[in-house]
Amino acid sequence: MQTTTLDVRGMTCGHCKMSVEGALNELEGVSNVEVDLATGKVNVTFDDSKVTLAQLQEAVEDQGYDVA
Repeated sequence: MQTTTLDVRGMTCGHCKMSVEGALNELEGVSNVEVDLATGKVNVTFDDSKVTLAQLQEAVEDQGYDVA
């Protein structure tokens, strides 16, 4: 398992948090997602043999947010 922190721009409310968490948790290999709205940081624990960092970023961007 690997943990990474994504810097997500545009999250402002609880709905934003739920959208990002939901999108990431749907990916096979993701075991934990923690969103901090105040900082825009999203900590993701995942199995890098099942999902790539690019797939994590794409899942967030598909929800309408920017990943720095």
